[in-house]
Amino acid sequence: MSAPHVLAEVKDGIGWLTLNRPESLNALSFEMTDLLIKHTAEFEKDPAVRCVVIRGAGTHFMAGGDIKGFHKSLTENKAVHLAGFEMRVVKAHQTIYQIRRMAKPVLASVQGAAAGFGLSLILACDLAIAADDAFFTLAYRHIGLSADGGATYFLPRIVGERKALEIALLGERFTAQEAKGQNILNWIVPKDQLAAETEKMARRLADGPTIALATAKRLIRNSFDNSWDEHSHREAEGLAACAATEDHFEGLNAFLEKRKPHFKGR
Repeated sequence: MSAPHVLAEVKDGIGWLTLNRPESLNALSFEMTDLLIKHTAEFEKDPAVRCVVIRGAGTHFMAGGDIKGFHKSLTENKAVHLAGFEMRVVKAHQTIYQIRRMAKPVLASVQGAAAGFGLSLILACDLAIAADDAFFTLAYRHIGLSADGGATYFLPRIVGERKALEIALLGERFTAQEAKGQNILNWIVPKDQLAAETEKMARRLADGPTIALATAKRLIRNSFDNSWDEHSHREAEGLAACAATEDHFEGLNAFLEKRKPHFKGR
């Protein structure tokens, strides 16, 4: 029996999702799509999960869609392939939706190639850390496709419209250093330190005041769609809700007692 295309593990408040098709550079398969939807939904609802990490098995993060699978499907039955294509994209987008609305931080940990849907997945996450030899491309144009996975929505918001157009229309490869310069990445670390630095950052997030972090995430995500007048009220509501949490009281006590707070996520 072959290994599942996504491995899921919860350990000490961190939910680990590992894309697990290393022999195919973790290209997105139907099974991987199903498992990403399943596990992100489970992590979203599990109070024991206070941070989620998405990473790739082997030496690469994700090389995008399964091009060999596309070609096989088109060759064998073009009509059936095209009839179901749009709904397969909509289904894949459910993972992106669940990552974005998840009331806990989601961290992408990137090594090697992040292409196509792999780059879209990184853009959808809240934070991203990468090895110094990682590389990126929104490669859809090379196989005559436009982008999915929210790339055309998130990319211009992160890098600006003009740079997003360059990345999408040319499909050129760019380095981790260039990705950080365009705010696609938060941190770059030496390749041999990626696992340790990812765990260290995940630990910081998982040990944080979960409700406050979730509120900040939601407010920042929604700010692009709201007027200031509307958003100011949402900020006030969010802060008031956080003020009623145990973590807020613990934070106050820790500050006054000059010690590190011990947040419990409630």
